[in-house]
Amino acid sequence: MTYACALERESGLELLQVSHPGGVGPRLRRELIDCWIAVTNAGGAAGFPFPPVGDGEVGPVADAIVGGLSPERSRLVVAQGDGALVGWVLLRRDPDRLVGHWGSIHHLQTRPDRRGRGAGAALVAEARRIARDELGLEQLRLAARGGEGLEDFYARLGWREAGRWPGALRLAPGDDRDEVLMVLTPL
Repeated sequence: MTYACALERESGLELLQVSHPGGVGPRLRRELIDCWIAVTNAGGAAGFPFPPVGDGEVGPVADAIVGGLSPERSRLVVAQGDGALVGWVLLRRDPDRLVGHWGSIHHLQTRPDRRGRGAGAALVAEARRIARDELGLEQLRLAARGGEGLEDFYARLGWREAGRWPGALRLAPGDDRDEVLMVLTPL
């Protein structure tokens, strides 16, 4: 199922939510992959730490994400502007009762040529709304690569640092980064 967010964002973005694999047609699939390649190859911390990447690396991972979409557990939030994909984020929840009250966001990214215009903040806000209003979640979590300024971005949106794994990510010899664990509560 795909539907547009009821409120058009001031920035001219349209936010769409996809909760079933069938909601991602060939054009959207291509745009998701192209965005992920552009973000990664521009140095973005979106799941592929060793650029350059291409269709061969990104396509199967994107297909697995799309194949796992489900109204109860996994939703894709897409920002479009001027008829094209601007960015996207994945919202997940674990079905286990023990942790069923929280969800997580993954792979937040916006096209490098569209950065700084509010798309990332709009995607996070929409994921938060979906988590609270549609999934009944109480908190969201994420893990971010340290040294990229991501902690500051999320902090501006109400997230707080919950912990760090020092030096958990090795991008290159001598370039170890912390993995920063962040939480957003209440929703």
